[in-house]
Amino acid sequence: MAADDADPACPVCGAAYESVSTHDSGLLVNLLDNERYRRVCFEPFADESGDPLVRFFHHTHAQTALDG
Repeated sequence: MAADDADPACPVCGAAYESVSTHDSGLLVNLLDNERYRRVCFEPFADESGDPLVRFFHHTHAQTALDG
């Protein structure tokens, strides 16, 4: 599934997200002082050829404020 085909709600937490990105190698996440994003959810998946990838769903502060 391409990022353009991603679900409108995060498949990990169900919340809305601002953007989605796909990664095939090393990752570093630090949101301690991030003015734009409060949370990033991670979804592992495989592409059409079976190669492992990770999709990131980027949630803004406002989107996570809607969490229960």
